[in-house]
Amino acid sequence: MKGRVKSITELNAWKDLKVHYEKIRGTRLRDLFADDPGRGKRMTAEAAGLYLDYSKNIVNQDTLELLLRLAEESGLRSMIDAMFRGDRINITENRSVLHVALRAPRGSSIIVDGENVVPGVHAVLDKMVNFVNRLRSGEWKGYSGKRIRNVINIGIGGSDLGPVMAYEALKYFSERSMTFGFVSNIDGTDFIEASIGLDPSETLFIVSSKTFTTLETMTNAQTARSWLIQAFDGDERAVARHFVAVSTNAKEVSSFGIDTANMFEFWDWVGGRYSMDSAIGLSTMISIGPENFLELLDGFNQMDEHFRTTPFERNLPVLMGLLGIWRSNFFGAETVAVLPYDQYLNRLPAYLQQLTMESNGKYVTVDGARVDYQTGPIYWGEPGTNGQHSFYQLIHQGTKLIPCDFILFAQSLNPVGRHHDMLLANVIAQAEALAFGKTLEEVKADGVPDWLAPHKVFDGNRPSSVILAKQLTPAILGNLIALYEHSVFTQGVIWRIDSFDQWGVELGKALAQRIIPELESDFEPDLHHDSSTNNLIERCRKFKRPA
Repeated sequence: MKGRVKSITELNAWKDLKVHYEKIRGTRLRDLFADDPGRGKRMTAEAAGLYLDYSKNIVNQDTLELLLRLAEESGLRSMIDAMFRGDRINITENRSVLHVALRAPRGSSIIVDGENVVPGVHAVLDKMVNFVNRLRSGEWKGYSGKRIRNVINIGIGGSDLGPVMAYEALKYFSERSMTFGFVSNIDGTDFIEASIGLDPSETLFIVSSKTFTTLETMTNAQTARSWLIQAFDGDERAVARHFVAVSTNAKEVSSFGIDTANMFEFWDWVGGRYSMDSAIGLSTMISIGPENFLELLDGFNQMDEHFRTTPFERNLPVLMGLLGIWRSNFFGAETVAVLPYDQYLNRLPAYLQQLTMESNGKYVTVDGARVDYQTGPIYWGEPGTNGQHSFYQLIHQGTKLIPCDFILFAQSLNPVGRHHDMLLANVIAQAEALAFGKTLEEVKADGVPDWLAPHKVFDGNRPSSVILAKQLTPAILGNLIALYEHSVFTQGVIWRIDSFDQWGVELGKALAQRIIPELESDFEPDLHHDSSTNNLIERCRKFKRPA
């Protein structure tokens, strides 16, 4: 991209927001609700099965209008249109950004370099459906003729976090006669623990790597290959019946021993952290079946269309993105706690860490200038109610401002006695307590002695948003993930950064390639790192030697 892009700090809406912040910074949520009895119903938005209550954020109508102006002045509408058109908005890699094409309905048209990419997407989907139906029915068998009962996905980053999260989130819908494992860490323990007790003749590996050269993925894949071949007395022909690939590198896939007929493609306009609904989701489709996987895609698409067409004042991803900017750039919040009150979403915070922090963890704008404002906050979290007995103390009474996203479902997939009502009561109560707290006067009115009273005061005024759905289904999971995807996009546009590259992961990987032979050398290597790095390499080499 040529030419200078105006900094957000130069926009009129930003300047007005700074003035407005000075007026509202001391405002209490108690007062905002007391002055506006309809606030709790008015500051909500609903779409695609999700209900967003953002009333417990420190905003008034003026705040919202200024934030919406900021979105308009930042060119958010034109950037949304550009993404859905297939323009090359990933400027540092000169690529389109079309995860939305992965869930576009059959018959849609999204043009990249003069070609409609949607038919290709559905061709791969059809290939996945055919393979999954054969595998789940038992028609596809292993090399010895046994049915496949174990599936292990080998990937890293988006090729792992998405499938793991989706498997856990949709376990209720999974095929329980099969087991599923996920290997990502180059630490050999990951593969050993995932493969313990498995019968190789009943195990299928999915190797997910676009280039089929990713260090961690291919190291684990080669270990899995050796494990399998050893079980078949060195017969390498077994590989073709126990490995499939998600890749674009047919040559490397074939060299590995995988039949390229069992290679499922995806495209360079799909970033890894946006790829769980591509062929990267093959393990997900095997687990929940094609019908549920297509429902998942439909959920994604519902939120895509909402984001693309809905005015910003009712647009869930836009509102969430703008509120995040308000809290980060004006109130100085550095983290966001994602708190799903559903055990099935136990891996959602980890998934969102990559989605948000790899996307918006940037200090350079699209025109190469250093930002002079905060970008991507730290995302973290844990399912409720576990977190309540862990880190909520810091959120309630700590010295840091930690906005929270509470996620809850009105109906449980596993209704057991009063469990779900108690779960719902807890999440609603936590949002209420964070917002309104408990004053010293209220504490003393409970009969608490003066010396103890300060310890039981809750300042409140801690912002949170609540995302509510009827029940966790494949479609709702798609809605939810797309909501966060587009919220990240909204923030990236306003911060003037490229949300779709990830150069920050490259340097460490390159240095590791240099250090590996230095650790493995039979002779003392000539080291030319800094003194700390040299010392650590020498220490590791020393500890590796037999006693």
